Amino acid sequence: MSATTLSGVLDPGTASLKNHVSIGQTVRNSLTMAWRGLLKIKRTPEQLIDVTVQPILFTVMFTAIFGGAIAGSIEQYLPYMLPGILVQSVITTSVVTGVQLREDMDKGVFDRFKSLPIARIAPLAGALLADTLRYGIATTLTFLTGWIMGYHAAGGIGNVLLAALLVIICSWAVSWIFAFFGVIARSAASVQGISFLVLFPLTFLSNGYVKPETMPDFLEAFVNVNPLSFLISAIRDLCNDGAFTSNALWALVGAAVIVVVFAPLTVRAYMRKA
Repeated sequence: MSATTLSGVLDPGTASLKNHVSIGQTVRNSLTMAWRGLLKIKRTPEQLIDVTVQPILFTVMFTAIFGGAIAGSIEQYLPYMLPGILVQSVITTSVVTGVQLREDMDKGVFDRFKSLPIARIAPLAGALLADTLRYGIATTLTFLTGWIMGYHAAGGIGNVLLAALLVIICSWAVSWIFAFFGVIARSAASVQGISFLVLFPLTFLSNGYVKPETMPDFLEAFVNVNPLSFLISAIRDLCNDGAFTSNALWALVGAAVIVVVFAPLTVRAYMRKA
């Protein structure tokens, strides 16, 4: 969407000085930018390949490969493995936030936004908000694939929805980390490289696929303090037992800490360039 088009969509009553806009105007500008992000997906649906193909591929592949060896059968492995696949699939999609942010900045899109009478933070906030749709799609497809393969959550549909909401909230929090990389990195490729270098150890060195007690002591110690292990355990507790446990509370605390630390860093770095 061009700057001219956006200037027509955004509220014409926006103050001419971008540093002096109201909170309400900032929210409206951010929602408009989020809508821009959704329109980009509509025009280039291949952007959704990672959140449509990856959850299905990972669920089928990991279950088929490890199910019999670890749990004796796919049906017995799914209750343990599916929460791990869910967290990995959804958290991984949050990397796209930083990559696309860097691409927009490299292409000069954000430079055009500077000429508009909008809140300077709106393009960043809109990008983060729009990507929650991606997390919802990945979450839905992971649960749906697991159900087709024989997984039935004993905790009930209500707790499954609560687990989905928990994953989306935590993924949105993690996206602030990758948004920070997107603002400070030199290229989209470097954002992706740095992000996966951080993300892969956290996802695989967790309790998502095998029980920590089967690992060497030094790995077990890391897995037990890995923030993603708390999130995965919380999803298991909700979906398999219908229980909202301390694992969920720790996952939410971790998400809050990430936002408190990385949101100001990202906003500060972004505002220097906006």
